[in-house]
Amino acid sequence: MRFAAIADIHGNHLALKAVLADIRTQDVEEIVNLGDFFSGPLDAGKTADLLMPLSLTSVRGNHDRYLIEQDPAAMHASDAAAYGQLSSSHLDWLRSLPFDLVYRGEVYLCHATPKDDNLYWLESVSPEGFVLLQPFEAIEALAEGIDLPLILCGHSHIPRAVRLSDGRLIVNPGSVGCPAYDDELPYYHKVEAGHPLASYAILEKAAGGWTWQFRTVAYDYMAMSALAAKGGRADWAGALATGWVR
Repeated sequence: MRFAAIADIHGNHLALKAVLADIRTQDVEEIVNLGDFFSGPLDAGKTADLLMPLSLTSVRGNHDRYLIEQDPAAMHASDAAAYGQLSSSHLDWLRSLPFDLVYRGEVYLCHATPKDDNLYWLESVSPEGFVLLQPFEAIEALAEGIDLPLILCGHSHIPRAVRLSDGRLIVNPGSVGCPAYDDELPYYHKVEAGHPLASYAILEKAAGGWTWQFRTVAYDYMAMSALAAKGGRADWAGALATGWVR
């Protein structure tokens, strides 16, 4: 059993194209998608048109939820930018997606955590704004009741794997389309890949259990940076060009 996991595309259709092409070179046919597909000042419509026909096993992220639950006038700028590019069929597709699901009977999929789509699972944020590996006990507590050998999440955009005390494995594949961002909650912090490449993971079930491979993929990130700048989002333009928040 071998498949790819992608997450946090955030409207970056060029990064998604490059990742899909790289997955094909790895002789991987099945892909799971962990949410936050469209939000951002990039090209949500093209991303949706590329993604939806693939019929990937997908769960909905917090920003996907905002796009179908919030009044457009009250949306954050990145969600509003995406909403303006999405058709009713795109939004209906988002409405059809589950919060979480079990893939092939042994892999649990969610966007962030099993009970909260807007909470980091493998990371914590200190009052000083440092993004740190979550204490082991807290990671295990969030996994309570998920009696499956492999657990996949996204949301933090940080590729990371944690093995629990009973052997269960939690993997975050990183972000396809957004290598850096800042956020005000729970404290102001920055998440920075330190590079502009797209990230995803390949999971494989071997004799000794599940293994993972993180992959980074080059694409025309300067084109997407220019698109963000054209939309008046210097923050996104810098993040896409460098993988840092400045």
